[in-house]
Amino acid sequence: MDLFDAMEGRRSCRAFLPDPVDEDTILKILRAGTWAPSPMNAQPWEFVVVTSDAVKEALFDEAEERRKWGQEVSGWKWLGGYRVDFLKSAPVIIAVIGDPKKTGLDSFLEEGGVGYQHGCAAAIQNMHLAAHALGLGTLWFTLFDRQVIRKILGIPDEKIPLALICLGKPVTSSPMPPRKDVQEKVRFIR
Repeated sequence: MDLFDAMEGRRSCRAFLPDPVDEDTILKILRAGTWAPSPMNAQPWEFVVVTSDAVKEALFDEAEERRKWGQEVSGWKWLGGYRVDFLKSAPVIIAVIGDPKKTGLDSFLEEGGVGYQHGCAAAIQNMHLAAHALGLGTLWFTLFDRQVIRKILGIPDEKIPLALICLGKPVTSSPMPPRKDVQEKVRFIR
């Protein structure tokens, strides 16, 4: 698959078929994540692969609590209809864990280091594109309390759970979401 076709064709998936994803395919997707750039090539990512129904249920329960909390604190009525059931139905969930000690020189800046987060985000994007190229759907999910996720997945306090990637065969293809013209989002300094 052409890279530009993959970037334009990839969609967020919230409805998965129950078909399992084989371990070789999961490892191929994870390997694509490790090819991402990172500050000082520190490779600040770790991955936890979840296929256990009990653990997916615990992740769902946490997301449901955050959804209710989010609606309460934001007042966003649309959150009342936002469903997080895909956390139970996705055959695979990959937790992306960042290591703040692997952030690079930005750790000495006044606002602190975020390079490790950028590296992990690049890894996540690579995994999304790899999964799409393999005919799978993904969703980048971040609606969770980090402390709760640490407890569910056994992540040490010094590491940061940054995202859950839901992975599996999509039930249907999704339409292209609207995108603003690039000219609206760019400014050249000459």
